[in-house]
Amino acid sequence: MTWDAHHRRGEVLRAVVDETNSRRDGSLPVALPGVSETFADELDLVAALQLRWHTRLAGRIDRALLDAPSDLEAAVLDAWRATARELPGVRAVLDTHLENPTSDAMAEALTLAQAKERALLAAMAGLSSVQDAAASSVGERLEAAARASFRADRAPGHRRATEAHRPTLMGRLKAALAA
Repeated sequence: MTWDAHHRRGEVLRAVVDETNSRRDGSLPVALPGVSETFADELDLVAALQLRWHTRLAGRIDRALLDAPSDLEAAVLDAWRATARELPGVRAVLDTHLENPTSDAMAEALTLAQAKERALLAAMAGLSSVQDAAASSVGERLEAAARASFRADRAPGHRRATEAHRPTLMGRLKAALAA
């Protein structure tokens, strides 16, 4: 893949993510400009969305564990919920296509991705190792707990009350320039 093709794929994927997040209906926006030229088929697009979700979730978990290393399970649940707030449309697409895959290959790919994600949740919460046979079921319990307490109505940019008083980088830069 050339640099231009890679860059174009990233642009189209960002547009797809934005569209799914605004719709939140679980459907793939295959009619967006560039989708059919960039992605081979629905499986290719869903796989790219799955990778975006997984990458964002893993990063959030890493940050959450740095912030709350004493309660690993709570940190993992918070990270899952934060990712779901940030990518609600992507989560809806993945859930929809996991329940109703358009092909056997998609069903297999999403089932495998889900098992790996659940094993990651369990391992990062300190409840099993990734290779443990029970990791997926432990991760399933964690995912269910995160979903049960997830509030989709909370805006993605919303900050907790404890975070509201922290100045942002942009705020600090503006203050420095104004001084």
